[in-house]
Amino acid sequence: MFGGKVKYVPLRMDSKLDPKNNITSSRDWKLDIDELESKMSPKSRLLIINTPQNPTGKVFSMEELGKIAEVAKKHNLIVISDEVYEYLCYDKEKHVSIAKIPGMWERTIVVGSLGKLFGVTGWRIGWLIGDQSLISACLNFHTYTLFCSPSPLQEAGAIAFREAGSHDYYALTREQYLHRRNKLMSAFDAINMPYSIPQGAYYLLVNAEKLKIPEDYPFPDYILKRSKKKGFKLAYFFTKEIGITAIPAQEFYCEAHGEIAENYLRFSFCKTDKVLDMVSQRLKRTIQYM
Repeated sequence: MFGGKVKYVPLRMDSKLDPKNNITSSRDWKLDIDELESKMSPKSRLLIINTPQNPTGKVFSMEELGKIAEVAKKHNLIVISDEVYEYLCYDKEKHVSIAKIPGMWERTIVVGSLGKLFGVTGWRIGWLIGDQSLISACLNFHTYTLFCSPSPLQEAGAIAFREAGSHDYYALTREQYLHRRNKLMSAFDAINMPYSIPQGAYYLLVNAEKLKIPEDYPFPDYILKRSKKKGFKLAYFFTKEIGITAIPAQEFYCEAHGEIAENYLRFSFCKTDKVLDMVSQRLKRTIQYM
């Protein structure tokens, strides 16, 4: 929204848990509804949520979505619901769209992604689902944000949708990602580095607080300039010394909330078994720093 002021409400790890020393679950990342309510004002217009969530893998429950929906209805908000990982839910977890909650269809825009669904993220093709009044407004805006549509890729996407059901694509893809998730978790189990078990998406959020970086380690200036962001040092060290690149979870938080995730790194398991086996071997290099 042009001229809009963004207010962030972060997910926080359950304070009763010890994520430095114990495996947790993406369910343990909690949204404080009272904090969300406190951010509302007469000027509030739009609420953005993401489930299954990146980077935690959290799949919001119906109960959690119901509470968010009550806030949205109370303050007459439009909701943008990023659901690009909707088909990647594990451990009997079920994705629920907030648009299905009574009173939410007419105020919700659901975002989907061909790239995430069919493993072609470079194609940059997605879609919006919602009430005609909302989608019509989005269409008017969209007309002026691009030069032309990638028609051949859209046609390929349409064929993929048409053929997916007959090949049991969604179930097979979920099984493959579950296998990869478990494989990566086992690799971190072997070095006793805890993580949050993701119930959705294809990321593993690892708590690397145990890693002891030498005090005189020669970080480059561009990393030192981010001195308040411990996660960048962890990610850089992992890349240079362990041979594995991860994303600092702090990048998914605003400056004010960055400390919540300063000890976490996000690893992606949308990789081949060969790559994941290599990761497992390289992770053993961390033992000397723990």
